[in-house]
Amino acid sequence: MHWTGGTYDIKILIENDLYKCSIFVETPISMNEDIKRILIVDDEEDLCEILQFNLQSEGYQTETAYSAEEALKKDLTSFDLLLLDVMMGRMSGFKLTNTIRKEMKIDVPVIFLTAKSGENDLLTGFNLGADDYITKPFSIKELMARVKVVLRRNTIDAEQKHPKVIQIDNMVMDLENKSLTIQDEPINLTRKEFEILRLLLTNIAKIFSREEILMKIWDHDIIVTDRTVDVNITRLRKKIKQYGKYLQNRPGLGYYFKIKH
Repeated sequence: MHWTGGTYDIKILIENDLYKCSIFVETPISMNEDIKRILIVDDEEDLCEILQFNLQSEGYQTETAYSAEEALKKDLTSFDLLLLDVMMGRMSGFKLTNTIRKEMKIDVPVIFLTAKSGENDLLTGFNLGADDYITKPFSIKELMARVKVVLRRNTIDAEQKHPKVIQIDNMVMDLENKSLTIQDEPINLTRKEFEILRLLLTNIAKIFSREEILMKIWDHDIIVTDRTVDVNITRLRKKIKQYGKYLQNRPGLGYYFKIKH
């Protein structure tokens, strides 16, 4: 979401007093491919509006949810950061984070926004994997500064965890340019073959069932069979030549890439 030309009614929080006013945006603010998406989860609708306005003014794309249950209905993997209130309705921010981290296995950064400032609450938040913990009331400047720090740190971590180039002996996979070479010779792969190989090389020795590969590589609205995976794996083995023997199958379980010792 971004601001386009027109008049907007907004709410501004000044020293705990809420003021309403209107602003006029003369020209559209352009979108950026690298724009970060932030989900605000808080049962205080006025606070959500304030945070949404200020974050969008800084160039972020935002969505809001007024309960943990509403947040769980969204595609949480599409967000770069979650701003979570701790004390909400039936499901607290702590419980929501536990569900996201342990049950859904989603590793998205989390900043808690809460009036609970006790040491035990702080420890609970960080033990659940929170990236930061901000106590209410807080200043917008402080929040913006912390958001930038968490997003920057997560970007650096992601780059370290996911290198742009994977090299195994003389086989080099360039993830950014989507190319593969063996002994400097370009190997022509289809998009699906490339994605399968990338999945296996970025998860060395991890076994993926045919169903998992289908879910990760193929569009959900396209009906394909398990045999489709087998056909692509067979072609892929031939194309990567001497490295094809390391693309192995565990009967009844699935495929994996085993590096030679």
